[in-house]
Amino acid sequence: MAKITDVARRAGVSPSTVSYALSGKRPISDATRRRVQAAVRELGYRTDGGGRSRSGARAKVLALAVPMRPGIHVPVVTQFAVSVVTAARARDHDVLLLTQGEGDEGIGRVTDTGLADGVIVTDVQLQDSRLPLLRSCSLPSVLIGVPAEADGLTCVDLDFRAAGELCVDHLAGLGHRAVALVGSPPEVYVRRTAFARRLVEG
Repeated sequence: MAKITDVARRAGVSPSTVSYALSGKRPISDATRRRVQAAVRELGYRTDGGGRSRSGARAKVLALAVPMRPGIHVPVVTQFAVSVVTAARARDHDVLLLTQGEGDEGIGRVTDTGLADGVIVTDVQLQDSRLPLLRSCSLPSVLIGVPAEADGLTCVDLDFRAAGELCVDHLAGLGHRAVALVGSPPEVYVRRTAFARRLVEG
């Protein structure tokens, strides 16, 4: 099992810098944090997490990645979050909310430090920058949304393409030939958010 000193040696920093980079207790440069996180992943290092790594106990925490990006519809996000928390509490788990919108940094922090037993990922894009990390780490994950390439991932979602098709079929059946879609804000389409793009395709 890798030790913090092994990570420090691989990243070319001191053990205390590794600790600060993983805990966030002191400011560390982005370049150093990335080197530490890469070393953690390469070596399979897991932090003590209050003694869990030695005892084999689980954190009983699930991470919920809800990036607060432009165009996010907060009432819907809130419904997802409440549902996740309710289901987790029924199974004696807590939920750690990750709201960073810049990509995989928040998920990387959770996987590198052993803060959670699994992660639920929302606001999935067709080409999502978080996918390589989710595929390579040992932390179980579930995506609420389906990326363009879903191999090796567990995904759940409504069939938005079929929903779009059903809407158009219904209106066409009534004789309409010009149909408007009142959809998500423009930035959601620019990001190629999976559900929105599939609805348009349908």
